[in-house]
Amino acid sequence: MSSKEKNSVTILTESQLSSRAFKDEAYEFYKELRKSQPLYPLSLGALGKGWLISRYDDAIHLLKNEKLKKNYENVFTAKEKRPALLKNEEPLTKHMLNSDPPDHNRLRTLVQKAFTHRMILQLEDKIQNIADSLLDKVQPNKLMNLVDDYAFPLPIIVISEMLGIPLEDRQKFRVWSQAIIDFSDAPERLQENDHLLGEFVEYLESLVRKKRSEPSGDLISALIQAESEGTQLSTEELYSMIMLLIVAGHETTVNLITNMTYALMCHGDQLEKLRQQPDLMNSAIEEALRFHSPVELTTIRWTAEPFILHGQEIKRKDVIIISLASANRDEKIFPNADIFDIERKNNRHIAFGHGNHFCLGAQLARLEAKIAISTLLRRCPNIQLKGEKEQMKWKGNFLMRALEELPLSF
Repeated sequence: MSSKEKNSVTILTESQLSSRAFKDEAYEFYKELRKSQPLYPLSLGALGKGWLISRYDDAIHLLKNEKLKKNYENVFTAKEKRPALLKNEEPLTKHMLNSDPPDHNRLRTLVQKAFTHRMILQLEDKIQNIADSLLDKVQPNKLMNLVDDYAFPLPIIVISEMLGIPLEDRQKFRVWSQAIIDFSDAPERLQENDHLLGEFVEYLESLVRKKRSEPSGDLISALIQAESEGTQLSTEELYSMIMLLIVAGHETTVNLITNMTYALMCHGDQLEKLRQQPDLMNSAIEEALRFHSPVELTTIRWTAEPFILHGQEIKRKDVIIISLASANRDEKIFPNADIFDIERKNNRHIAFGHGNHFCLGAQLARLEAKIAISTLLRRCPNIQLKGEKEQMKWKGNFLMRALEELPLSF
């Protein structure tokens, strides 16, 4: 999107927000929005009218605003038809990311014990072994595509083992995850995504049948037990929760590991500083989360009650979408916001969200990134981009900031 196009656009569409061209220039576009149009109009097809939020303070306020709902049923009356895009989406929508209190609290409680600090620390040796085994496979070749060879398999193996899912199915999750996070309203994409979601539902049904007959100590078996008791989890909620844990359990971490490695490769001084001072790793991870936020845009929030923001009335049923990527580059909060600085102080980024929906797996993602990046730098001391940074392409994707691939040599 050129500067001329930016200045002439009055309403952004979903397809524009999802385009590779937008991803390439998003940071400059967000900078202009924060200055002059912090509430930017969106046209979201069947979902209706929406607004894009770009400033940090607005993001913090709206992420906790009780007038905004994640469950459309708390906004639309019985007589109002909820905008539906996919016929196979219904069994996968009853999860905690699409819920409001008290349902959200009930659903989160069922799984949060698996993500406590103590439980996450117990995974450290397992994650380290996975990282080493993945590098063992590529190190003799002296090159790798970080996404396919390392950043994707590491977290999907971890979450698959936590859930009790056969590892041979992990490549299927990659395709299904993309269908879930793809907000495209193009007819051909909708049809393809609907087909893929149908496959995912069938897979979950088969998986749950197996777990019912052969339960074990994994998280899915625990959720099935809660569902069988009737009052804690419905069948739809069970399928939706498993889907969410699979997708959210790896998608953000793939992008965190990839985007952090990319940022380090593009900022040699910061890479060398991290090599010389490994104790900066935690700080470097937080800066990577801020600088190239793995989740660029939040999932939708529905306006339940009208309110005024920046002089504009936000009407009931309007959609609010918050750019975490923009908020994390807000100059009023982060000095030299466009500079990648692994020693940044007071790094109050919101890459994992804020409020009730703060990412449940944030601690796990941080640990996976710490082990993945530390191991990569230790075992591949001469690692560098294979090609020019201008050749690296961001995926055309609504929610995520994700690279198509990241070729490295060492």
